[in-house]
Amino acid sequence: MPVRKAYPFDVIEPKWQHYWLERELFRSADPGEMGSEKPKFYVLDMFPYPSGSGLHVGHLEGYTASDIVARYKRMKGFNVLHPMGWDAFGLPAEQHAILTGTHPALTTKQNIDNFRRQIQSMGFSYDWRREINTTDPSYYKWTQWIFKRLFEKGLAYVAEAPVWYCPKLKTVLANEEIVHTPEGPRSERGNHPVIKKPFRQWFLKITAYAEKLLEGLELVEWPESIKEMQRHWIGKSEGAVVKFSVEGKDIEIEVFTTRPDTLFGVTFLVLAPENPLVTKLTESGFKELVEQYCASASLKTDLERTELSKNKTGVWTGSFAIHPITNEKLPIWVSDYVLMTYGTGAIMAVPAHDRRDYDFAKTFCLPIKKVVTAERIEEDTECYTGEGITVHSGFISGLTTKEAKEKIIQWLEEKKLGKRMVQYKLRDWLFSRQRYWGEPFPIIWKENTPIPVPDEELPVLLPDLEDFTPTDEGIAPLARKKDWVELGNGLKREVNTMPQWAGSCWYYLRYCDPSNKEAPFAAEKERYWMCPHGVDLYIGGAEHAVLHLLYARFWHKVLYDIGLVSTPEPFYKLVNQGVILGEDNQKMSKSRGNIVNPDAIVQEYGADTLRLFEMFLGPLQQSKPWSSKGLEGPHRFLARVWRLFMDEDGEGLWILRKDILDEEAPSHIQRLRHQTIAGVTEDIENFQFHTAIAKLMTFVNELTKEKKRWKKVLEDLLLLLSPFAPHICEELWQKMGHKDSLAYEPWPKYDPKYLIDEDIELIVQIDGKVRGRIMVKKGIEKEEAIRKAKETEAIGKWLEKATISKVIYVPEKLLNFVLVKN
Repeated sequence: MPVRKAYPFDVIEPKWQHYWLERELFRSADPGEMGSEKPKFYVLDMFPYPSGSGLHVGHLEGYTASDIVARYKRMKGFNVLHPMGWDAFGLPAEQHAILTGTHPALTTKQNIDNFRRQIQSMGFSYDWRREINTTDPSYYKWTQWIFKRLFEKGLAYVAEAPVWYCPKLKTVLANEEIVHTPEGPRSERGNHPVIKKPFRQWFLKITAYAEKLLEGLELVEWPESIKEMQRHWIGKSEGAVVKFSVEGKDIEIEVFTTRPDTLFGVTFLVLAPENPLVTKLTESGFKELVEQYCASASLKTDLERTELSKNKTGVWTGSFAIHPITNEKLPIWVSDYVLMTYGTGAIMAVPAHDRRDYDFAKTFCLPIKKVVTAERIEEDTECYTGEGITVHSGFISGLTTKEAKEKIIQWLEEKKLGKRMVQYKLRDWLFSRQRYWGEPFPIIWKENTPIPVPDEELPVLLPDLEDFTPTDEGIAPLARKKDWVELGNGLKREVNTMPQWAGSCWYYLRYCDPSNKEAPFAAEKERYWMCPHGVDLYIGGAEHAVLHLLYARFWHKVLYDIGLVSTPEPFYKLVNQGVILGEDNQKMSKSRGNIVNPDAIVQEYGADTLRLFEMFLGPLQQSKPWSSKGLEGPHRFLARVWRLFMDEDGEGLWILRKDILDEEAPSHIQRLRHQTIAGVTEDIENFQFHTAIAKLMTFVNELTKEKKRWKKVLEDLLLLLSPFAPHICEELWQKMGHKDSLAYEPWPKYDPKYLIDEDIELIVQIDGKVRGRIMVKKGIEKEEAIRKAKETEAIGKWLEKATISKVIYVPEKLLNFVLVKN
């Protein structure tokens, strides 16, 4: 015989999910439609990649948080846009297709259907009419259209570049798809070795927007840590380019430095292993060593190469540079701590004032020249990296760092030996993949010239293939489809596809107008939902802190510059949820076997319990471990809520309680009610969902102690709880006699007068020892406090046969009876 459930969530939850879907209850009103006169609020989730393993409880944390806000804002009178869709192109589906022969379109559809089922089982209030799928031709038509706008602005180009290549997967991989292990770099998918290999690739000129991407960070409300990560990734540096000639060779080396004031302290030069000058500079007796060194450096990541703590390695080229001022001979070295992707791929080494140069100089016994002293003597060290006073530097000696920088730059420019320059670490975005499952480029090649496909011929559809494997040389699978590639007259289609990032760069804009066949979105709808400052609230994981957010901001700024969007930034307020760890305190992953699937939890406890539990684990932004045992607490709480309203009749059926009164509650309940409304409201506004739930639990506990039930108080409880646990609240709202859903009921208001505590706690001591506490009115006089204390049974028994010597009263804090000693 099945165990009777604490309350019938298994009946309630499917009922209300069906009700919401059937009536399109969470439909957002577009401009001109009924409801669009309300103020708008756009709350967005980072849409998921629909994997075969389905959702796990970590995914649901952010979705629950955004749903609480969406439901709250509707009740506060906003026209809320809260959409969901699928970021469905990418490598995992393609690899599954290669292994099984199943077309990625089929597995993607199955995965999406499963994700949608799981999400709908949680009762999230999405407007499902706006659902999008990046693999749908009606969507990627406009991804291709936007790429064409980038191409027309000169922001998309082809170049040959060294990229990560996986021989096993036979494809180029992005940096974010590489895992760096002690055995060397490996593919995230399948854990296969990867190598650097030159390929002809499409790039997007994100560097052209480096300054705008930095400036835009001042317009948004994001966590400062995320802004700082973006600033670091963009890596703006102001300084100068200095020219060094090479002894005996018609070669000039340009180096970028942020500290031109230290030019007199240069003792050697270092080139990146990839620098084309390396082969030209290297003397014949050094070639073999240099070539071996450069080959080993190609297997390391930029992070590994620039890590401060790593031992410095390098080889001398046998050549010397000439110092532009002193004419000293400076040995030219090759070392992997210098990157080709920053500056010019060459540095002037000043070991007295740069930690990496210092470590390198110490390793190879190279000279160290001090040219800056700290203004405070105790800060001076053999490697002083701060600013100070310039010394041993000819005509700039005695100047401050700032003054010396300015004077040396002017001198370099006058002598045509250098110039002032701003540099960025940001590199152009590698934008092509040798894969099948991605958006085709809307490009046709005529000999070596790329020609965009006319707009009226979009979308360029992805053709069907039977073999999704790239060739052994890493040529994209689409190259096999000769009748698709070759168009006659020497015209050929581009066979690479776009990366998964392409579809996620602009999906938030398509949600504004997802069915538009004439444009990616109508200007009127974009203005309505995006003005005045973009998406009002964006919730997602911090793992997207740089790449997705940077790429989406870049596309958005291009669209802004060509007049297609109305705001300079896409996402105004960003909130990052913390990671929910497995019960082993490790990040959830299939390989660790610690993933928690929500389906079994919903079946055993219900979606409302899972929603409450995820929010009650702790602050939204913090990481916290999962604990299956913890589900019991929120479930018992919901059962108590149920029993506040419902009773069992003689046949064991649930019926509305008969002691619910339509009369005003007593003052202490009124005070608690208003304080709860104020507290929950403030907590939701501040994303403190765990403390909001705690306040609701206190409210329910106090109501449970009462012998009466008051209709207005219970209804306010349901309204306050409904963003967190919508199913049970809808059901009880209906049981209370309401015909319509509570989703659009006005949010309860509080009276500020009830927020002032009228009663205070007074500590009562006898001969300095605490013997009790009494609740008294604020501002109570001494004599009244004494009388109240004596009337209290716990205190009175101590004073019954005693003689009081004196009474010490600290107003509103302490009452101390001093007794006569016998």
